[in-house]
Amino acid sequence: MAIVRWDPIKDLISIQERVNKIFEDTFEDKNTSNRGEWTPPVDIYETQDELVIIAEIPGMNEEDVDLQISDNVLSLKGVKKLPVDKEKDNFHRLERPYGKFNRSFALPNTLDINSIKASLKDGLLKITFKKKQDTQPTVIKVNKE
Repeated sequence: MAIVRWDPIKDLISIQERVNKIFEDTFEDKNTSNRGEWTPPVDIYETQDELVIIAEIPGMNEEDVDLQISDNVLSLKGVKKLPVDKEKDNFHRLERPYGKFNRSFALPNTLDINSIKASLKDGLLKITFKKKQDTQPTVIKVNKE
């Protein structure tokens, strides 16, 4: 039989991780069930000419989503309704998120706010902004004296 060296720090860290997991699971479930809110995942990327924001909001219609821009902040709000009556139906499992959501994004000054376009297809909300043409960097040549 091989001799195994006992490392008390390793055991303490393992116990701490288990206790943290118990608390995270407990409080996470309470917070999501009490608030009834959720956060749709978002991808943001830019091309040479535009900035694109894609939010994942499956099962929602255009009228369920509210987009607003104020002081260069884009606000994405909405309510994802439960497709059945939870008072009458007997649920065995309810894992998909429902309820209100609210996301806000600070927009850079390089965007043309008036060029915003939004479309919803297959549960993906795509928001596109064109970049201002006059915000291209100016190249300055340095001369030797």
